[in-house]
Amino acid sequence: MVRRRQEASSAGNMISNESPSPFGRPAYGQPRPPVNEDLLKSERLQIEPKTFVFALKENPRGRFLRITEDVGGRRDTVIVPATGLLDLKKLLDEMVKASAEIPERNPGG
Repeated sequence: MVRRRQEASSAGNMISNESPSPFGRPAYGQPRPPVNEDLLKSERLQIEPKTFVFALKENPRGRFLRITEDVGGRRDTVIVPATGLLDLKKLLDEMVKASAEIPERNPGG
């Protein structure tokens, strides 16, 4: 089951509230200060037990898409610079096409 919900599309200044890395701090310096980020658009997608949040944001270093997967409170995040979004879309389109064309080996599970 796939459910899609649009999040806030208006932007406000936000400060990144990322969790610290479970791998500890780099040995070469202090942690980075938070970076102001503007939220440009956000969409939420529910697929089975997984929730995906797609957030288009901008900070002083540029625009980017943050994709966060949440499964029972465990979160993983991927950040794609805006300069790579068209390439990502092309790749996703190819994967969707392949998924539709290649028969499943284990249908239903």
